[in-house]
Amino acid sequence: MLARALTHKSFSHEARSSEISDNETFEFLGDSVLGFIIGDMIFRRFPALDEGALSKMKAYLVSATILAARARQYGMGEVLFLGVGEEKSGGRKKDSLLANLFEAMLAGVYLDGGVEAVRGVVERAFESDLDSIDVDDLLFHDYKTALQELAQGRGLQLPEYRVVDEIGPDHDKRFVIEVQIGSGLAARGEGSSKKEAQQQAARQALRTHAEQSESESGRDKEE
Repeated sequence: MLARALTHKSFSHEARSSEISDNETFEFLGDSVLGFIIGDMIFRRFPALDEGALSKMKAYLVSATILAARARQYGMGEVLFLGVGEEKSGGRKKDSLLANLFEAMLAGVYLDGGVEAVRGVVERAFESDLDSIDVDDLLFHDYKTALQELAQGRGLQLPEYRVVDEIGPDHDKRFVIEVQIGSGLAARGEGSSKKEAQQQAARQALRTHAEQSESESGRDKEE
């Protein structure tokens, strides 16, 4: 089961052996198991939150960015069986591939030890993420959607994101991304992936907008 959980479809296709199975169906099972356990954990930990807030929290915790980070934390990408082409294209560093790998590994643990065994793994893996959640921030890191809704609500152009800098070596690169709304609001964010940097840029843009709105409101009261 461990070998199968670590086998990407590119490896099994190149091997052309009926004895080598890839981890795609393990990903499916792992996704279901993870969703159930995370749902149970946040339901018990945040009993006062409504369904909408819990759904947003769950979506954040099982996002590809978070799962890929957990896979990197455990060094899973380093021992993944990859095909030559996927290896050359940097597959071991791709968020989507690593997120799927993490789910496949959870499926392996579940099949081997049952629900309680995989629950222990999930609880340890996500403990820091749960501790860092601010229950007053019901966006749960989905700042891009919030910024888009803000722009649409004010009849502005949709936010545009562009990479303005890449820092560090390939194995530890950080991206700096700028978000712009028309000729007005602009902000920058930094992250270990482009998606994370976009979220941070959107978050900063929302903060800037809130500060500007508060300042304008204060001037109106003075007048």
